[in-house]
Amino acid sequence: MSRVGKMPITVPQGVDVKIVDDQITVKGANGTLVRPAHALVKVESEAGVLKVSPTDESAEADAMSGTVRALLANMVNGVSKGFEKKLTLVGVGFRAQAQGQKLNLQIGFSHPVVKDMPAGITVTTATPTEILIKGADRQVVGQLAAEVRAFRPPEPYKGKGIRYADERVVLKETKKK
Repeated sequence: MSRVGKMPITVPQGVDVKIVDDQITVKGANGTLVRPAHALVKVESEAGVLKVSPTDESAEADAMSGTVRALLANMVNGVSKGFEKKLTLVGVGFRAQAQGQKLNLQIGFSHPVVKDMPAGITVTTATPTEILIKGADRQVVGQLAAEVRAFRPPEPYKGKGIRYADERVVLKETKKK
C-alpha cells in the first residue's frame, strides 16, 4: 500500500468533514470545499481522524489511495489555515493594484492587464510590486498565481517580469562582439 495513503489525517477543531455516497465535504473557518469520492478508494472518518484505504489490491487503487489522501489533507489544511502564493514584479514602472475582486497590472504593455479573481480567492497588494493571493483551495491558488505570472514571465537577460517570491531567475550573459 502507498506510504502516503497509510498516514491518517487529523482533523483540527472547527473543521467538519462529511462523507456522503459520492462526495466528500470539508467545512471550516475559511470556507467549504467539495470533492467527488473516487471509486477505488474508501474514506472513513473516526473521532477526528480520516483514514484512506484502497478498495481492492490493484496498483491503480494503491496509487489513488495516496493521491486522495494528499487531496483530503490539502482540503483540511485549506479550510483551517488557508494557502497563499506571493508574487513580485521586477521592472521599471511595473505596478499591481488590487481593486475588489480584480487585479490591475501595469507591466510594460500599452494597456493595463485586468485579471478577475474567482469566488473564494482574495488578492492583496501590500506594495505596488507585491501580489499576495490567498484562498482555501490549493489548486485554485496555485493555478491563479501561474496565470498571473504567465502575463509577463521573467525574461532571461534583465530578469524583468512577474516571478514567485521564492523564485530564483538565472540571468544569461549578453552577446559580446
